Parts: sequence; C-alpha cells; structure tokens
Amino acid sequence: MTERKRSVMSEPVLVVMAAGMGSRYGGLKQIEPVGACGEKIIDYSIFDARRAGFKKAVFIIKEELRQDFEEAVFQKMRGYMDIQVVFQKQEDIPEGFSVPKGRVKPWGTGHAALTAARVLGDAPYAVINADDFYGQEAFGKIYSFLKTAKDGEKLDFAMVGYRLGNTVTDNGYVSRGVCETENGLLQNIVERTHIEKRPEGIAFTEDGETWHSLSPDAVVSMNVWGFTPGFTPALEEDFKRFFREDVPGNPEKAEIYLPFVVNSLLEAGRAQVRVLSSQDKWYGVTYKEDRQTVVEALAAMTAQGQYPSPLWQGACKK
Repeated sequence: MTERKRSVMSEPVLVVMAAGMGSRYGGLKQIEPVGACGEKIIDYSIFDARRAGFKKAVFIIKEELRQDFEEAVFQKMRGYMDIQVVFQKQEDIPEGFSVPKGRVKPWGTGHAALTAARVLGDAPYAVINADDFYGQEAFGKIYSFLKTAKDGEKLDFAMVGYRLGNTVTDNGYVSRGVCETENGLLQNIVERTHIEKRPEGIAFTEDGETWHSLSPDAVVSMNVWGFTPGFTPALEEDFKRFFREDVPGNPEKAEIYLPFVVNSLLEAGRAQVRVLSSQDKWYGVTYKEDRQTVVEALAAMTAQGQYPSPLWQGACKK
C-alpha cells in the first residue's frame, strides 16, 4: 500500500455517534441532563475534545431528532466547536439491496461511522459515542495520534483502551470489545455483548447460562477510535459484505459493529491499531439507574476544578 499524504489543512475531526435509541435505557439518553446547568454527557466530551485540539465535530443523528439535538446540544457549543450534522438513514444501503421487511433498528456503529466518514474528505478522524463519558486523557491521546498518523504498508489506526473494571455498571449488563494486545498493538478484539458484575467477579455469557470470568484489568474498547482516511473505503467494502453475508440470516436485527470491521482488517494484515491506554474511569447511562452515579461523579470533578460550571458560558439552566 502506498503512503497516503494529507494536506496541511486536514485537521483531525471528531465524529460523534448519536443515532442509537438506547433500548436498555428506555429513552433518548444522549440528551439526558447530568450537569448542574443542564449539561449532557456529550457536552463534557466536546469540551474535552476542544481543549485537546479538535476544532470540528460531525454528529450522526436520526433526521427526525434534529430539532431536539439543535435545542438541547448544538446551540450551546457552536461558539466553541464547528458542528456538522449528518443523518443515519435506514435506506442508505449498498446498491442492489433493499431494506428488509420489519426492519426498525439502525444498521449499527459501522454504518454510523461510514455515514460521517463520507463527508470528511482526506481528514483523519476520531470516533466516539455520544452517551459515554471518556475523560480528558482519551481526547488528548487520540488527537495527538491523529496529528501525525499516516498509512504506510498498513492502514495506521489507534484506539483508546480502558480497564474493564472501570467500565462496568452495577445495574445490569453491558457490551464491550475485549482486546488482546502485544507491544502496544491490538492483536484481536472480541465483542462480548453480555458482560456483568457477578458475586464471583466480572463475567460474560453467550447463552445466558454458561459464564466465563474476565479480569477487571482486561483492556476493552469503548468506541474511541482514531482512523486515517484510508479506513473509509475499507468500511464501504465491509458494509457491502455485511449485506451479502449477515443481513440475510438476521434481517431485522443484524448490525455492523465498528470493532468487527477493524478486526477483519487486522486479521487480513491490512491494518495496525495502536492501543493508547486511559486510566480514567468511564461513565455512561446504559440504564436509567446509572444516571445518578454520573451526576455525582461529574459534580465531584467540577468541584475539583476539572470542569467549569456552566461548561458553556452563559448557558445555565438550573
């Protein structure tokens, strides 16, 4: 593979996946207030991203939710970050295929990232979830990586890895990409869709009956990725494969997960992924019961001076 050269104008862009509906949460958790002045989790991520160096963010949302996001999220941060909005649409599928009858769910995180990547040109980009609190360290590390990343013989990517023990909830199960690493590089990633705290420790199940233990120190992906522009055509290619091979067997629920796409490139020897570790504790609202934990953690961080209150000047709804 020949080295891809970027123009000096290709500043790293932050891609925010915000199109999921939060089925386990029971509502639109992306715009649930958690800060003293009505801030959402994504407000803290954008604040951290801006001070890390990002100047532009592309949000992937559902078109019918644009007004909700405009009023609850975008208005306050536009003075701090260049905001672009793209829509994840169910009918946006490869030529020659059709939307299966009865399909309601979006096509997954791989499709969401692809929707944004198509508008980025030759800019490198980070990808995050809108409803996860990642901490300042993650944004600093991924921005620094993207400023110098370039594809050589292999596509050059990065991910921020978290300790599994810092990413589980007391209120139910979670889905995590469990990583195998060697010399700072990702070797393999397996999406475990049902991980939970149990009396004997953290464990996962695939059938709801048999449990397998996991170390709290295991490295997991929380969907903080750094990609060069070379990822976009590979993502297009895998989206077509997904429709050929995966959708026919599970037309109503099949999803293309971003970690699966990365893993397939690793297995084919087409990419390398640097693992950038974060010691920060992850916070999220997988379940409504998680919200109070997030509120208290952010209040403590604000009291310690890590964040101002309000985050955005003049935008306080107490």
